[in-house]
Amino acid sequence: TTKFTSALDIPVEFVTKNVKLRGKLHHITERGLEVEHIPISIPVLTSIQRKWQSKGLLLVRLAGVELAPSGMAWLQQELKPKQMIWFQLLGREKLALECLVLVTKGRFFSVCLNEEILRQGLGRTVPIEGLPHDSHLYWKLHRRLLQAELKALKKHKGIWQEESYYERIWDRIGSHKVVQALKQFVSWFRSS
Repeated sequence: TTKFTSALDIPVEFVTKNVKLRGKLHHITERGLEVEHIPISIPVLTSIQRKWQSKGLLLVRLAGVELAPSGMAWLQQELKPKQMIWFQLLGREKLALECLVLVTKGRFFSVCLNEEILRQGLGRTVPIEGLPHDSHLYWKLHRRLLQAELKALKKHKGIWQEESYYERIWDRIGSHKVVQALKQFVSWFRSS
């Protein structure tokens, strides 16, 4: 029933047991999602506790995902302010929480944002910080994330799109030493 307002407030046992918490999204930033923790509510106790609860937002990062700029734009488009999300604690790094983030779609269906971003080709898989690399959970989650990334790679989605034949030829011509020297000469000629 405690409202957590900082990553340091969360007990170590919650992180080691990979507890799922619920929260309300406030902002999407370069550092991660800023989420207001919504504790389990017990009607009488909750109304009394609200008077003493401090305000603060938790910084939640998508564990195992390195977002591309297009991924940030996608998140801002998909997630609405004040939207309820679930986040499963996997690790804590200073003031940030490494989490699997779940968004409810419809009544009985939820989507793991970590996997969906990789499935759309809007990021890359990176090691999951905070989980021991020799644990069963680490490899289970890492495998799921790699499979999602592989789907985007096979379908050439997002950052995995292949350049067209003409774009590849143009890039090769543009990077040729003779062309580079000619560009430098033209820019020098224009400046003088």
